[in-house]
Amino acid sequence: MNILFTIAVLIIVLGVLIFVHELGHFLAAKWAGIRVHRFALGMGNPIPGLSFRRGNTEYAICWLPLGGYVKMATREEEVSSSALEGGRIEEPVPEAEMFEAKRVWKRMVVILAGVTMNVVFAYLVFTWLAAKNGEQLEPTTTVGLVVTDSLPQGAEALRELHPGDRIVMVGGDSVHSWNDIEAGIASVSGDSVALVLADGRVIALRIHQAALGDRLRASYALQPWRPAILGQIVAGRPADHAGLKVMDTVLAINGEPMPQWYDLVTRVRASAGQPLTFQVARGGQRVEVTLTPEAENETIRRGVTERVGKIGAGPFIQVTTRPFTLGAAFGAGARATLAASTQIVRTVQGLVSARISSREVGGPILIGQMAAQSARLGLDSFLSFMALVSVNLAVLNLLPIPVLDGGQFLFLAAEGVLRRPLSLRLRERLTLVGLFLIVCLMVLAFSNDIRRLLGV
Repeated sequence: MNILFTIAVLIIVLGVLIFVHELGHFLAAKWAGIRVHRFALGMGNPIPGLSFRRGNTEYAICWLPLGGYVKMATREEEVSSSALEGGRIEEPVPEAEMFEAKRVWKRMVVILAGVTMNVVFAYLVFTWLAAKNGEQLEPTTTVGLVVTDSLPQGAEALRELHPGDRIVMVGGDSVHSWNDIEAGIASVSGDSVALVLADGRVIALRIHQAALGDRLRASYALQPWRPAILGQIVAGRPADHAGLKVMDTVLAINGEPMPQWYDLVTRVRASAGQPLTFQVARGGQRVEVTLTPEAENETIRRGVTERVGKIGAGPFIQVTTRPFTLGAAFGAGARATLAASTQIVRTVQGLVSARISSREVGGPILIGQMAAQSARLGLDSFLSFMALVSVNLAVLNLLPIPVLDGGQFLFLAAEGVLRRPLSLRLRERLTLVGLFLIVCLMVLAFSNDIRRLLGV
């Protein structure tokens, strides 16, 4: 059932984003006066019964469920693109409606319209979410926990932080919430990030900006201070059976004070199958509750499991909401779109410079898993994920690889400089090289996905 759900969500995400991308090419081609033979989702020939014709254009779903295409009238059809786009279409087309008949700048607009639509889609989604939800902030800059067993190289200095330390600046900018700290660590330019503490100490993370994965892991290793207040009780678990309630403040366990949430977690995890007495504050009164954590096997790293205690309770996370005016929401949408595009650009830079391992590359399986996870969290999370993927699709399509929009744009740029198009033979050879590179990337992505599934 989970697999079917994941597949269904993946189809929705890719279907919508591919449609948006190809719609950009289609609308721009119509604007430029170029004849469009076929608007297709998927590659190759149309599936019988899943296509229809309106005017001079056929609208279709094709056999190969990878990408999509807008097949425009052209004088010189390349071998590779002809095969991917269902073969040559033999029908008389007025010379003025050919792709090559249009001025170079108009053809550039047509080529870039797909990625533009993806960016516009993401911008509108981010703006709508900002207008609907405002800005969600966790108003603390005090450290609650540092997870030191998985620190990336260059982040060893985080071991010097202790619960209760307060961060006041990241990368030279003042911080006022935990969101500011996470964003600062991820986005500060240069080859290091400086964290300034309230007591004057400076913690330096020596991680280059292109090593985005390591920056994010360093950020996740830091957890904010949270009071030992119960924000969630899972029905049927030990906390529920014992009578603990949401908003109970845990003062002590077996007489040991619990200053913050992570102290409670550490005590419970170490007490699988052992009775614990909770002293909690509830409505101005002190209440004692005895419960026994259930033992569960938890994977702490690849191939290693640990027997830990769980009671079925979650923390109370204090979040403040700052509403946006409509104008501010448009600005927040722009910032979110820019941040998403910057993130993928830095990821590509990290892969090229080998600061990010090629094993980090994910394919459709990983996208499907992440899409399904976001869908389970609700519509807002799902739309935010879809917007992020839309930006990624736009940036990746701008790479200077001939089968992608960026490569086709370079062909047109060369034509504008030389005052004549590159030879068809040269373009075909470069396109085949680009197709080979894309196939290699797809093989790498699929193999990484399979390794993750197999846990190797």
